[in-house]
Amino acid sequence: MADFGFNEHHQNEVINYMRFARSKRVLSLKTIDSCFQDMKDSRLVEETFTADEVSEMLDGLALVVRGDVEMELINTAHTNVLLLRQLFSQAEKFYLRLHTDISELENRELLEQVAEFEKTDFKSSHKANQESIKPKLAPLNEGGVSELLNKEIARLQEENDKLKARLRTLESQALSALDERSKAEKALRDLQKCHGEQQLAQHTQEVSSLENTMATLQADFEKSLSANAASQKDLKDNLVVAKHDLLRVQEQLALAEKELDKKFQQTAAYRNMKDILTKKNDQIKDLRRRLQKYESDD
Repeated sequence: MADFGFNEHHQNEVINYMRFARSKRVLSLKTIDSCFQDMKDSRLVEETFTADEVSEMLDGLALVVRGDVEMELINTAHTNVLLLRQLFSQAEKFYLRLHTDISELENRELLEQVAEFEKTDFKSSHKANQESIKPKLAPLNEGGVSELLNKEIARLQEENDKLKARLRTLESQALSALDERSKAEKALRDLQKCHGEQQLAQHTQEVSSLENTMATLQADFEKSLSANAASQKDLKDNLVVAKHDLLRVQEQLALAEKELDKKFQQTAAYRNMKDILTKKNDQIKDLRRRLQKYESDD
């Protein structure tokens, strides 16, 4: 029995694919046989042929066979691509990256193992599985998901155990640090009792230094406040000036509009338009009087 290193499930998948490939191969051979038979039935109707006629028949037969074989090889290559697509799609759902070694496709030893498998194991498996239905390639099954989840849970559990161990180590280190801190505080209190006056003088000097620093900072802060007040006053003055300039520009614009309106009223087009509007108004008034007259008669 050929050993490909597969489990039982994958071994059955290989058998199903080889069964499919064998059926396609048998169909291709039947097609080639039919090409020769058609040649015999259609062309070999005479007893004698010239060399040119035989050459012509062989060329035509070779062209037909070549086309059929080429089409079958192309179809086989495309079928293999679809098979790889199914496998890669399943792998990508689990964030896996599959790699192929093209050089292994021409490994004579492996090819001989496949041939031996087809002669022995494939035939016996074919007899055993004649009554069974060919299973379709399942995209994902619960077993695979559960197995990956169990692996992930085991990995997380292992990391959790490591973190717990590290936490216990840190807790022991923290307790040791607290003990050392308590000892240091006790030693400090004892030292303060022994050197109280010296520490009091040092503390007083530090307080005085802090007070001087605070006074310096307060003086700087007051200077900053006065500078900010001056800058705010300048901004306010600039704002008032800008407002006056804006009012002056608005007034100039109003005067310019009035002058333009006055000039426009003095133009001939304006006077003509005004005369036309006056005539139209007079006509409208006359029509209204006439309309009122008719309405009163009714």
